[in-house]
Amino acid sequence: VQLQASGGGLVQAGGSLRLSCAASGRTVNNYIVGWFRQAPGKDREFVAAIGWSGSSIIYEDSVKGRFTISRDNAKNTVYLQMNSLKPEDTAVYYCGADLAIVPRTTISSYDYWGQGTQVTVSS
Repeated sequence: VQLQASGGGLVQAGGSLRLSCAASGRTVNNYIVGWFRQAPGKDREFVAAIGWSGSSIIYEDSVKGRFTISRDNAKNTVYLQMNSLKPEDTAVYYCGADLAIVPRTTISSYDYWGQGTQVTVSS
């Protein structure tokens, strides 16, 4: 599975961005897909994950109510809608695929990763 993350950019605080994670080479329709982020000098951290049917979703506490993860299995793509962005959301965002039954937050659970897309939120 090859994953391609896109949609990052520079936005002012309070603004919105929508990230996309497009899969190729193999369908991810039976995979958990998660978003993680890594800020400069920090470890990669969990942001959100979605089950294969879209009915099972988990979020990291700091993004609840602001970010929404969704998927379109017909397009083999998972999205992360990010609203009310804050400067502390600035990071490189990565998507990963995990062949599991329920969404998980641990990085080591994910078998495939995209290359990352930069999100910068200015104050």
